[in-house]
Amino acid sequence: MDKLPKVAFPAIIAAVVLIIILTKSAITIGSGEAGVLYKTFDNGVVTDEPPLGEGFHIVAPWNKVIVYEVRQQELFEKMKVLSSNGLEIQIDGSAWFQPVFQDLGKLHQTLGENYLQRVIQPAIRSAARSVVGRYTPEQLYSSKRDAIQDEIFVETKKILEKQYIKLNEFLVRDVTLPSTIKEAIERKLKQEQESLEYEFRLVTAQKEAEKQIIEAEGKAEANKILSASLTDKILQDKGIEATNKLAESPNSKVVIIGSGDSGMPIILGNQ
Repeated sequence: MDKLPKVAFPAIIAAVVLIIILTKSAITIGSGEAGVLYKTFDNGVVTDEPPLGEGFHIVAPWNKVIVYEVRQQELFEKMKVLSSNGLEIQIDGSAWFQPVFQDLGKLHQTLGENYLQRVIQPAIRSAARSVVGRYTPEQLYSSKRDAIQDEIFVETKKILEKQYIKLNEFLVRDVTLPSTIKEAIERKLKQEQESLEYEFRLVTAQKEAEKQIIEAEGKAEANKILSASLTDKILQDKGIEATNKLAESPNSKVVIIGSGDSGMPIILGNQ
């Protein structure tokens, strides 16, 4: 077996070293991710350039790439806060957030990879305490949930914008009150509903009574006008007209006997 040329060993060693270097230098950024470049011999974290986007990248083997998820993420929080009258309320909420892509280097430099625990959770809890403290338990339970949700979102967003994080939405999923308070509020709401229904029935009955009075007054006024217009002559003409119609009926047998006191004929007949 022939011996390998002396130049072959350096070539093999160089190839192995090259493979190792390429392996350490090749970086693949996945879907929905971005990479922050850290230059070991050049001022550390790169903050004045956009982060590495999705796909394949080659970096110097002595540098590092820290990969972050930049798609929208969700944080679910259960928070115990105090209402305006000092009662403990539990708020279940969800925050939808994502790092600001262009500022990912600054985010890594100032907060690091655990920015969720360092900034987002404290910001949400602080905003929730501030907002819920303005309302009573009854308002939190019934009419002000949307307002609370919007106010927590606005206050949290103001904090996170300064920390290179974009808050897309905050949702209040549930508001839990102490059982005794909840039952008292439900009883009060039920009583208010029954009171409103009773008032509605009273108003409806009153309107119906007013309608009947108006109709009765209208009929009385009509009868009064009609009575005033019916003279003896008109009544006599109407009687003659009715008598003629009865006489013309083929099913009637009419006998005129004489006339009454008013001068009207007296008619007897059968079908």
